[in-house]
Amino acid sequence: MNSSADRHSDGTQLPSRQVASELRSAIASGDLPPGAKLPSERALAAKYGVARNTAREAIRLLTDEGLVTAHHGKGVFVREKRRLLRFGSERYSHSLRNETGLSPYRAEVAKQGRTARVDCTSIERVQPPEDVAERLGVDPAEPSVVRRENWYYADDDPVQVGVTYIPWEIAEGSVLATSAKMGKGSLYARFEELGHPITRIREEVSARMPTHEEATGLSIPDGVPVLDVLHTGIDHLGRPFDVTRFVMRADLTGLDYTMPVED
Repeated sequence: MNSSADRHSDGTQLPSRQVASELRSAIASGDLPPGAKLPSERALAAKYGVARNTAREAIRLLTDEGLVTAHHGKGVFVREKRRLLRFGSERYSHSLRNETGLSPYRAEVAKQGRTARVDCTSIERVQPPEDVAERLGVDPAEPSVVRRENWYYADDDPVQVGVTYIPWEIAEGSVLATSAKMGKGSLYARFEELGHPITRIREEVSARMPTHEEATGLSIPDGVPVLDVLHTGIDHLGRPFDVTRFVMRADLTGLDYTMPVED
């Protein structure tokens, strides 16, 4: 959406926006494919008959939108956006966890030929949000859950944030309540050791625009929405034992679920 700041007083578009629009169209059409190097500022200025600082501003606009990335000493290149897929039907499987020894996210990223990093930024005992309390069957008026916040990266690109809530009666006295290091098999291996093997999941998926904190932390370009995935883990006795809200960049992630059809 163009604002008044994008145009001259007579309504014509600013030169930097015009150049950015031309380059954006070339990227969208494939004339500038992923990995292609953009012309230099000098070349862009000559081609479009503008000043070099105007060409520089056009490139900045495309950078802010996540369409191009600058490599120091090499130039500016069209970004190769490899979409990271979330495979809902297999990511929590016992066999995958035993085979890889990895968390669902790390195993998923490795399967897609990328490098994962997870930063656990906080672990604390808190009162749960009402929707989480309802799903876990705990008291929303008491500090009845452990809250764990994780930020997830693929090849150093921030792709999602996950906030996990675990009933205190399950987490108390375990690494679930105290440590970012989960050991082999990670979170769900520890749940299984505590008598809560994950056998079923419930995931509600919606889309929305990011909050300021999410947009900043995940480096989300203007106009890009997020996928909001509310996950509930359920054990063999039908007991919910964890709820995680995943907020995922919609331009860098996707969902791929295969599931049986009920009669």
